[in-house]
Amino acid sequence: MRDIGRYGLWAPWRIWPRDAGAIAEAAREIEDLGFTAFWQGGSPRDDLAAAEAILEATDRLVLGTSIVDIWTSDGDRLAASHERIRERFPDRFYLGVGSGHAPTAESRGQAYTRPLSRLRELLTGPLATVPKDERMIAALGPKTLAAAGELTAGALPYLMPPAHTAEARGILGAGPLLVPEQKIFLGDDAVAARRAGRLALDLYLSLPNYTRQLARYGLDEADLTGGGSDRFIDSAVVWGDDEAIRAGIDAHLGAGADHVAIQVLTKDGGPAGLPRAEWRRLAEVLGLVKP
Repeated sequence: MRDIGRYGLWAPWRIWPRDAGAIAEAAREIEDLGFTAFWQGGSPRDDLAAAEAILEATDRLVLGTSIVDIWTSDGDRLAASHERIRERFPDRFYLGVGSGHAPTAESRGQAYTRPLSRLRELLTGPLATVPKDERMIAALGPKTLAAAGELTAGALPYLMPPAHTAEARGILGAGPLLVPEQKIFLGDDAVAARRAGRLALDLYLSLPNYTRQLARYGLDEADLTGGGSDRFIDSAVVWGDDEAIRAGIDAHLGAGADHVAIQVLTKDGGPAGLPRAEWRRLAEVLGLVKP
C-alpha cells in the first residue's frame, strides 16, 4: 500500500455530486491540494461505486471507506466489489468496515447483539479474500482495537480525543495503521464554532457506544446530554486561529496516529455539498499549498 501521508479528508459519501464530471473535478482538486487520502463516511454502499468514481478520476489519491456498515451490507457483494477495485487501482484502496450502531441494525430488522463477533465473522468469512493489509475496521474500545491489529491493517477511530489515540496506539503496537477522524471548524468565532459542533454532534450523543467511550476522557453526564456542553464541543471540534487548528490536528500525530482523517464542519454543522472552499483553506493552514 502506498504511503498515506499525514493528512487526509473525511466526508460523507452522500454529499458528493452525482454527475461524473463534477465528481472528477472535485476529486482531482483534493489530490492537487496535497491531501494524500480521502475517507468516505456515512456508510457507503457495498457496491463501492462511490469510491471507484473518485479513484478513477485521480492518479495518486488513496481512498478508504470509513466505514461500510456490516448491518446494511452483503459480505459477498462487498468482497466482489473490493476485488474489482483492487484490480483497477492496486495499492490505493482501504476497505474500512464497522459494526455501526443499534438503530441501524434495528431499522433493518436485526438485533444489535454480539457486534464484535459479527464483525469477526465477516472478516474471517466473506471478506477473507480481502488481503489483511487492505482492510481496516472502526474501533473504539480495547477489544475492537485489538481485533483491528489482529485481523486488519489497522483502526479507524471516530470522534475520539488524542488521549484515545495514545491508548489505541498502545493496544495496537507499532505496526498497524491508526487513522483517527478529527472534526475542525475554520475560524475563531466561538459561538459559530460551537453551534456548528452541536449540529454535527447531536446524533452521537444518543449513541451509547460513543458516550461510554467519551466519558473515559474527563467528561461527565452533564457534558454529554442536552446538546453537549461547551467543554464537550471544544474537546470534539478543533477551532480557532491557524496555529490552533494545526496543533489540534497534530495532537493525534503526536499521540501515535499515522494519519488524521479531517472532517471540516461548516456553519450549518454538516455541508449540504462538498466544502471545497474550506478544503482549500485547510490545505493552506496545513502548509500543503501556499496561500
